[in-house]
Amino acid sequence: MHRNELPPPNRLPSRSTPRDSALYDSLILRTVSRLMMPLLLLLSIYMLLRGHNLPGGGFIGGLLAASAIILQIVAFGPKTARRILPVNYLLLAAFGVFFGAIWGLPAMVAGLPYMQAFWLPEPIPGVGKLGTPVLFDIGVYLTVIGVTTKIALLLVEEPILFPLPAMKPSPVETEDGA
Repeated sequence: MHRNELPPPNRLPSRSTPRDSALYDSLILRTVSRLMMPLLLLLSIYMLLRGHNLPGGGFIGGLLAASAIILQIVAFGPKTARRILPVNYLLLAAFGVFFGAIWGLPAMVAGLPYMQAFWLPEPIPGVGKLGTPVLFDIGVYLTVIGVTTKIALLLVEEPILFPLPAMKPSPVETEDGA
């Protein structure tokens, strides 16, 4: 079915979920993406918090969070995904770089090398040990979410942002010379 054609009367588009393109017209994908977003975000926070002492951290957690957002982009389209999470992803990435970088400064103030780790003496229940490396990981987390999601949005919106010029049809020559 072409995009400009109306659907058959027995299959009307869903009015409950706005979509900005017929390319994303999958009920299963929309339903699964709604269920997976909170689970992926929780998993990303878990990976962020356990990451300093075990595999994980800000990079893996950020990729998981970005994949939850990108799943919304694929399921509902970029306009709807921007309405669901109205975030300036470039600003989020810049803030993440700044936030991660400032946690090296306490060591320099104490006369130690940049990024020397400082830890709280007692672990926080449910979180674990908290120190400057964990706060640096939060900066990495925010940076990865911002950069990855911004790149995905640019790739999806490329035809909208940079449309191709209209091409004129060229005459086709036939074999009989006509």
